[in-house]
Amino acid sequence: MRLMTIINRGKEQAAVAMENGIFLIQDLNDAYLKQWPTDVMTLLESGQMEKLDLWLDELGEPGKAKLRIPPLKDAEFAPLYRHPRKIWGIGLNYVEHASDLSETAPNTEPASFMKPDTSIIGPNDTIQIPLQSERTTAEAELGIIIGKTCKDVSEREAENVIAGYTTVIDMTAEDILQKNPRYLTRAKSFDTFFSFGPYLVTPDEIDDVHQLQVSTMINHELHRKNVVSNMTFRPWDLVSFHSNVMTLLPGDIISTGTPGAAVIRDGDVVACHIDGFEPLVNPVKDLK
Repeated sequence: MRLMTIINRGKEQAAVAMENGIFLIQDLNDAYLKQWPTDVMTLLESGQMEKLDLWLDELGEPGKAKLRIPPLKDAEFAPLYRHPRKIWGIGLNYVEHASDLSETAPNTEPASFMKPDTSIIGPNDTIQIPLQSERTTAEAELGIIIGKTCKDVSEREAENVIAGYTTVIDMTAEDILQKNPRYLTRAKSFDTFFSFGPYLVTPDEIDDVHQLQVSTMINHELHRKNVVSNMTFRPWDLVSFHSNVMTLLPGDIISTGTPGAAVIRDGDVVACHIDGFEPLVNPVKDLK
């Protein structure tokens, strides 16, 4: 299943991608007399993600073909949701990226940090380089979305608490960070410094998450790419590790680290490309 949030008549609403187009969940409810939650965060919190996925599979192409509602065209995407309880970011999770920064990649525990939900933007929203920074970078990443309340999850169990994956662009005011490593939270937390969406892709849609290629694109050119299997701490390890720190909740996001950060400037266009996902694209404006 591929979920997204669409701006429809000024309102953010959950939608699902099918072979014959994108449909609002509210329209599916009306057509089939269902009561599925109509925003992504409520759907995650309700625990009905798997049931909705199964229902769509059972509906099948004949059922979908009978829809009397037209699919959305030229849909305007929003962030998948705006208020996750937690956003975890992972620093230096690819050894090659660590070498870019003349840093040593952590090898005992993930280099984790947290971001506020006020940093969230969605597809095609503008990344703003803040007044305080002369060197801001953008980083394409694979995002993990938690689907179940969990604590002390083993790596073996971790796959079962993941609702899906998404594309992320994470920003860093690198010059602020270089002044003092204790400024990491400040350097990561400016408004517009976390873009995610447009799709939440459920695990059944992905053959092997470890074989996904993640690419940071700048102005339509490849800046850096790598494969998830080259992470020091892979997705299930990250879920397990952070669940041992604190209870993870539906909608919590773990952004798994970047293959390479690109310095961004006014007028640039940044994108996150991941195999099989709709690209996440954001323009850049320097507030200075």
